Amino acid sequence: MGNALRIAYGVCCSKPPTTTTTAGDQELGHHGVSTSTVGVSALAQHLYHFEITSQVPGGLTKHVTSSKRAQINWYKKLAKAWRESKPPPKTPEEASRLVIHTLHKHQTPDIEGLLSFYGLPLPHSLVELTAGDAPLLADGLNYELHTLPVDARAVADGDTVTVYVSTSDSRESSRVPQSVQVAAVERNEARAQRNYTKADALHKQITDAGYRVLHIHDEDILARKYRIRLRGIDAPESLMPYGKEAKEELVKIIGGKCLKILIFDEDQYGRSVGDIYCNGIFVQELMLKKGLAWHYTAYDKRPEFKKWEKDARAKRLGLWASSNPEMPWEWRKNRRENR
Repeated sequence: MGNALRIAYGVCCSKPPTTTTTAGDQELGHHGVSTSTVGVSALAQHLYHFEITSQVPGGLTKHVTSSKRAQINWYKKLAKAWRESKPPPKTPEEASRLVIHTLHKHQTPDIEGLLSFYGLPLPHSLVELTAGDAPLLADGLNYELHTLPVDARAVADGDTVTVYVSTSDSRESSRVPQSVQVAAVERNEARAQRNYTKADALHKQITDAGYRVLHIHDEDILARKYRIRLRGIDAPESLMPYGKEAKEELVKIIGGKCLKILIFDEDQYGRSVGDIYCNGIFVQELMLKKGLAWHYTAYDKRPEFKKWEKDARAKRLGLWASSNPEMPWEWRKNRRENR
């Protein structure tokens, strides 16, 4: 039973990998973990142990008003919901939504107390997201990508990310140049012979062609590289106010996750322009609703984008906390003119 439960609760129940906390990643809750993992791994561990021992965390009583018997009832419901969620929650927002949805018939102070115990976002701080696909508003979809897990270091800023797609993907398999296929085979042979100088030279040949060999789950995967520009939004540049926050938010949303990307165009810098989905979340919607991007009206006319930006402005979220934030495209123009 133990192994089955560990699989159901996902990686949260295994020993967490060693990671470097990004700047601004604060510690929350009494567990002392970073905001990117706070409460999620702790809640998963507690649910895992509850299914074995029927015991709830001892310190929870200080945060809620209901009895121990009521708390046991909550954990029964949460354990079932967590097991049945596919995939299980990985971010504080996802975990918070699961708790709120599962315990929606219970007292609000108890729900908020439980969330506070794990350092999870409270209901009023969560952004409501639209169900279903993004508003496309037009034809023009060229193709669809399904990526490998995104390396957080591949997020350049709040609207640009480099992703990789396995060459075993049906769309990619027939497009791999023969020279890349040969280099990948010869690289494996060189590594088996511990000729790492040759292996590194072959890998450079592979990367120069727009591919890379990634080591994922003890397996080497040949993958094609894509630079993606999020369609319809313009986030603050890294050196602008809120540029750092926009990048960190995008890392938080997509880091370590597989993405579905609908590609519509290619921009002047060779980046593929597309709509990004992560675990059913439309990424541009979340960036706009959190006030960490502008609607890029010069290239996108979707009314939903306009509304999401307007709502964030009204709530003074993110960059809209400033009375007159500078537009990224104007900032870039001024930088070019002043060179």
